[in-house]
Amino acid sequence: MSSTIQPAELGFFSALAASPSLSAAGREMGVSTAAVSKHLTQMEKRLGVVLVNRTTRRMSLTPEGELLLEHARRILREIDALDELIVQSKASPKGLLRVNATLGFGRMHIAPVISDFVRQYPEVDVQLQLSVHPPPITDDAYDVCVRFGEPPDGRVIARRIAPNRRVLCAAPAYLDRHSRPRVPRDLMEHQCIGIRQGDEAYGLWRLTTGRGSKAHTESIKITGNLTTNDGEIAVLWALQGHGIVMRAEWDVNRHLAQGLLEPVLPQYQTPAADIYAVYPQRHQFSTRVQAFVGFLAEALAASGAPAGVPAKPGKLGKSAMQVS
Repeated sequence: MSSTIQPAELGFFSALAASPSLSAAGREMGVSTAAVSKHLTQMEKRLGVVLVNRTTRRMSLTPEGELLLEHARRILREIDALDELIVQSKASPKGLLRVNATLGFGRMHIAPVISDFVRQYPEVDVQLQLSVHPPPITDDAYDVCVRFGEPPDGRVIARRIAPNRRVLCAAPAYLDRHSRPRVPRDLMEHQCIGIRQGDEAYGLWRLTTGRGSKAHTESIKITGNLTTNDGEIAVLWALQGHGIVMRAEWDVNRHLAQGLLEPVLPQYQTPAADIYAVYPQRHQFSTRVQAFVGFLAEALAASGAPAGVPAKPGKLGKSAMQVS
């Protein structure tokens, strides 16, 4: 009996490994648990190794199973990319698109864009996952990640899709009860709302004056009795008059326009946090990825941001910051 792996088994084993049990895998594949078990047993017998440790309710991969899964997913990705290369000139976007974004920005800006996107491209199935931290560069769980700050390294492609800056602001009621800050060190005397997110140094705000060789940056250690990892909550607390917050302009512009929040130290610059769509290099010819990234850039530009610049590989750095 041949010990070679059959091409169809790669997809079977990848789907099996993504399920918590044989019965769950059967439901996902539309076959019985017995059929899944029989197929797996035949694979193991032919290969001469155990691929999956089974229990009554759970299963786990053996080292040989982990090795097979790693290579199976890589081969399936390459097959998928090859298929798209062949048909991209005449095919409309279709298939699964997995998108990751931050909590607040994802809810407020990305979800509505996806709603419009699937109306225009109904053959694309979009899965949106919101998270506090950006997934690792090598994580294969997503096709497109929307993130803030400088792009990561050359293993991925990063397209700048919208400018973004952080602003300091507070409710007029709070500022009326306290003296308005005039210089950065005045912030040390105020209630500042802390946000723990990404790789940023928690509780340290950097404000800059001047440009080029004349630029001068001050790092201010802030204090306050309110801290959160959710940007929307931080803005809510600021609206309720609890203190000063540093937040992306995308999150607070409407409140500033309505007078519900007031800029603080607007003459100082804060760290940039431009918005990027990040995706693996293998997706540079993917019709659904390219269609979505272009659609997203146009949608954000239409909502008030300048259009993105051409895609280019990024540069590794911890400055890729997450702002939800």
